[in-house]
Amino acid sequence: MKIKPLGDRILVEPIKEEEVAKGGIIIPDSAREKPQEGKVIAMGTGKIDKEGNKVAFNVKKGDIVLMPKYGGTEVKLDGKTYQIMREDDILAVIG
Repeated sequence: MKIKPLGDRILVEPIKEEEVAKGGIIIPDSAREKPQEGKVIAMGTGKIDKEGNKVAFNVKKGDIVLMPKYGGTEVKLDGKTYQIMREDDILAVIG
């Protein structure tokens, strides 16, 4: 299945944190927090400003980004979980 976000929306694949903590403690799924980092997989066509001009994205495909914990819409495609969110919802680009 293929998905193409519309407008200024971005498809992000959350990066799951490691199962084992630095001290060697195994963290069960129920105790893990929702991932806040993700990889940009696909982007829409872009935002249109008040004058009708297309505004360029500040992120690009492949960027690792910092997302809000509860932002965007969760979607499942081919057994994987993704987040669709507006570019304005992204907090930062990492690296």
